[in-house]
This record gives sequence, C-alpha cells and structure tokens, in this order.
Amino acid sequence: MLRHTVAIIASAVALTACHRAPNASTRATTPAAARPLLLDPANAEFTRPAPPVSRIRFETTKGVFVLELHRNQGPHGADRLYNLARLGYFTDTRFHRVRASYIAQWGLHGDSAVNAAWKGRYLRDDPSRSRNARGTFAFSYEGPGRENTRNTQIYVNLADNPRNDVEPFTILGTVVEGMSVLDSLYSGYGEDAGSGVRQGKQGPLERGGNAYMDREFPKLDRLIRVTVSPFRS
Repeated sequence: MLRHTVAIIASAVALTACHRAPNASTRATTPAAARPLLLDPANAEFTRPAPPVSRIRFETTKGVFVLELHRNQGPHGADRLYNLARLGYFTDTRFHRVRASYIAQWGLHGDSAVNAAWKGRYLRDDPSRSRNARGTFAFSYEGPGRENTRNTQIYVNLADNPRNDVEPFTILGTVVEGMSVLDSLYSGYGEDAGSGVRQGKQGPLERGGNAYMDREFPKLDRLIRVTVSPFRS
C-alpha cells in the first residue's frame, strides 16, 4: 500500500513539473539584488544566447503585456533583450516616451549609476528587418549614419509606421498579449519626457533616474516586474 502511494505521489510531481516547465520564468529578481550585476555590463551573463523563441512578460501600472522574441530575426539584439529582461534591468523603470497611435518606448534605468555603466555599451547591428507594423518591436538607435548604436531602449509600434521602414531597424518580434495595455499608457508628455535616443533630451533622465522622472513626470507609467520564459508551440 505504501509503495503504491509513493508511486502515485511521484507520478503527480513529475506530471506537475512537466506541465509547468514551458512556462517557468527565468531569474526574476528585485532591483537591489540585480544591481551588482547591472553595474557590470561586461559580465558574461549578458552574452548568454537567447532561446530560439522566448516570451517576455511585463507587469505594468496599466496591466500585463507579453513580447514574443525570435532570435533568428536578429541574434545580437535578441540576446541583449533576453538578458536585460531576465537579469532585472527593466524592473521598476518607466515608459519615458509614449506617443499615442505611434510608439511606446522604454529602457532608461531608474538608477543613474546603472545608466552610466551602460552608456556606450552598443550592440553590433543585425541585418535590417524594418517593417514597422502595429505590435512589432525593435531596439532604437541613434539615427541614420550612426551604425552599431543600439543599446538598451526598446520601442513598440502602436500603429503601422511605414515611414520608419526606410531606416535599418531590426524587428525582433511582436506583442502577443496586452496590446491594449500599451495603447493605454500615459501619453500626455509626448516628446518632453526624454524623447528618443537621437533627440538629445535624455541626459537629465539618465543622471537623475527614477527620482528625477517621478518628480518631473509623475504620470509616466511604470514597468513593475519582468519575467522571461522559453516558448514551445
């Protein structure tokens, strides 16, 4: 009888583990625990290859959205985004640039020391895959003629933006859940809360971090928690 009971429990545990494995999140962490690693962008942890397909879940002040990241669309960018997300870079940060029916952008850290550590930690360019359809996402860069200047900032297209297709953005995937959450992000500051990487307005946000952003732009929506999991269809 005891042997039979143990066998049943073991089977249940194995079944539960199999059921949960595909959705197991990778290394969710608090900002304090993540800080030493985030201050060391040369750490090998940031070069770990992303899975062929992964999903990144963002909990925000407006709800949850999920990005599906495809490594074959841009390995350099996919690896950077995957590792920033899994190692806690985006946790407790702000959507500093939101323009309704255009884009939502984030990726400035809330700790000025972390921003300083990542300043100039550019990625090599991936091949251009610049079809900026609604729900697609990519790294921003410093503009035409500034190759290899992607870093930590991601944008999502809130509408079809074919005017941007002439630039060599590398689309890395699509929003698969929560597009309405992104549509609802506070957009009242427009380009005044830091704008994009090429407009020259981000210095105060980089140096002041969350304290500055929360004081000067208190209505910005926040990224509360970010988790990553491999995806199996």
